[in-house]
Amino acid sequence: MSDIYGLLGEHLGHSFSPFLHHALGDEAYALYELAPQELEAFVRQENVRGLNVTIPYKQTVLPFVDELSPAVEAIGAANTLYRRDGKLIAENTDVLGFLYLLESNGIDVTGKKVLVFGNGGACKAVLEALRRKEAGEVLVVSRRGGDLPLISYDDLPRHYDADVIVNTTPVGMYPDNLSSITDLTPFEGLSGVVDIVYNPLRTGLLLQAEALGIPHANGLGMLVAQAVRAHEFFFDTKVDDKVIEDLTAELTRNATNLVLIGMPGSGKSSVAKLLAEQTGRDVVELDGAIAEAAGKSIPEIFAEDGEDVFRDIESSCIAKAGAQNGVILSLGGGAVTKERNYLPLHQNGRIYCLKRDLSLLPMDGRPLSKDLDTLKAMEQTRDPMYARFADVTIENDGTLEEAAGKILRDFGL
Repeated sequence: MSDIYGLLGEHLGHSFSPFLHHALGDEAYALYELAPQELEAFVRQENVRGLNVTIPYKQTVLPFVDELSPAVEAIGAANTLYRRDGKLIAENTDVLGFLYLLESNGIDVTGKKVLVFGNGGACKAVLEALRRKEAGEVLVVSRRGGDLPLISYDDLPRHYDADVIVNTTPVGMYPDNLSSITDLTPFEGLSGVVDIVYNPLRTGLLLQAEALGIPHANGLGMLVAQAVRAHEFFFDTKVDDKVIEDLTAELTRNATNLVLIGMPGSGKSSVAKLLAEQTGRDVVELDGAIAEAAGKSIPEIFAEDGEDVFRDIESSCIAKAGAQNGVILSLGGGAVTKERNYLPLHQNGRIYCLKRDLSLLPMDGRPLSKDLDTLKAMEQTRDPMYARFADVTIENDGTLEEAAGKILRDFGL
C-alpha cells in the first residue's frame, strides 16, 4: 500500500496545505475529506505516515493515536499526526508556528504582559507558545465563557499597560475586512501586535498598529512555519528557516494586489494590461466597475448626479476591489482625494503611482481635466495625495513596457 500523507478534515474547501507541502517536496500530499464515522478506520491504517488535521477532528483523532506530544497534552488538540518507530504520534505544530512568528518578527514576549483575544483552539496553542517563551502575565480576553481564566472587554481599561496583544479570533478576517478586535490607542506601551489572521494581509488591528509605529505581524508566517514543522515530523528531517521565509514571501506576493494610481491619462490602464499579460493576473478597472455599479457612464454620473455621488460609488467599488487578493487594480485619477480609500487599498495592496509629464496626458472625454491649465492645478493639489497613498512612484515618461518592468522588478517578479 502507498504511504498516506495529507490534510484530514470534514469539509476542506480551499487550503494552502497542498501548495506548501508540494513546495516542500511532499508529492503524495493530498486532501482527505472524511465523515466522522470514517475517521477511526482511516487514521488507524498502518500506511498513514503523516497527516495534518483540521476542524472538526483536532480532538476527535486523539483516541486513535499511540502517543501524545507534550504540546498536545497541554492543549488537548492535535493538528499533526506522524509515524515514528511504528507508533502514530499526535503533535501540535501551531505552537511551533507561533514561536517562529514571534521570533522572525522580533516580537519579544519574555517577561512581558500579554493580552490574548479569543479562547478557541488557536488561543490554546498561543498560550503554550507564550509559556515556552516565559511570558510574564498572560490574560485571555473573551466575550464568552470557556475552560480558561478569562477577562471581559469591560476589564480592558485595567490592562492598558499590556506590552503585547495577540488576536486569535476571526474578527477582521475576510469578508469582515477592516474590523478590529480592539482600539490600540489607549495601550501606550505596546511593543508588539500579532494577528493570526492572514486574509486580509493587514487586518484593521494591524493597520492601526502600523499607523502607530508598533511592530506587528499577520498569521501567514505561522501558517507556513507550522506546515514546515509538520513536514519535519513526517520525514524526520530538518528544514532551514530560510525556506519558511521564502515560502511566506511567495504567498504574500501572490496575495498582494498591484494597485495603480496617478493623474488622469498617466498610463494606468495600459500598464495594467501589460502587467496582466506578464503575470497572468486579472485586472480590475475601477472606472468600469463604477460605470457598471451606476448603470451609466462616468461623464453621465458627473453630469446627472455630481461629483459627490461619483466619489461615493467609487469608494464603494474600491472597498470591494481592495478586499480581493492577487489582482491588478487600476484606479481613476481622483481616487486619492478621499482618505477613506487608503485603508481598503493598503490592506492587501502595494500601491504604485505612475507619474507622467503633463504635456503627455490626454484630456479628451475627461470631466475634471479638460485642458492643460486645469491639469496643472489638479496636479498641484493632488501630488501630496498621491505621495500619501503610494508605496512607490514610477516615472512613466518612456515606454509603457519600461514602466511595467519597473513595477515587476520592485514587486519581485
